[in-house]
Amino acid sequence: METVGLGFYYEDLPLGRQFKTIGRTVTEADIVNFINTTGMQEVLFMDLEFLEHSSDIKGRVAPGALAYTFAEGLLVQSTMQHTGYAFLNMELNVENPVFAGDTLHVECEVIEARLTSKPGRGLVRTRNKIVKQDGTVAIIYTPLRMIKCRDEGLAKD
Repeated sequence: METVGLGFYYEDLPLGRQFKTIGRTVTEADIVNFINTTGMQEVLFMDLEFLEHSSDIKGRVAPGALAYTFAEGLLVQSTMQHTGYAFLNMELNVENPVFAGDTLHVECEVIEARLTSKPGRGLVRTRNKIVKQDGTVAIIYTPLRMIKCRDEGLAKD
């Protein structure tokens, strides 16, 4: 019987491939649970009076780390099951804030793909844009991941 929901193999991710995830709406409960779980007890996330009167950001803002982890969750569920070996590094830039009520999806483009010297593994870097429902880019990050090859004999020469 076929298993659905398995991740992409290295061979499925050639340079230039683009795809996007489904969306996920950020809720007030998500923000509260995230800041309490992580200890990010910053007034920017906890004090609505501060936001209204003393901050340039108006509205129930979410930590950038929450938006990033939601994006990773959307990607893991749809692209890395059984095929992702390791998350190696990334650069991350916050472009715009995310608020309660925003629906996020991730737009990915493969910007680097190469085999490792160890057979059956490839390295893939993507440019991931976390995009809000109105098309505004919230965060751009570029993770480098080690991915399983479908052909386990493939290796860098």
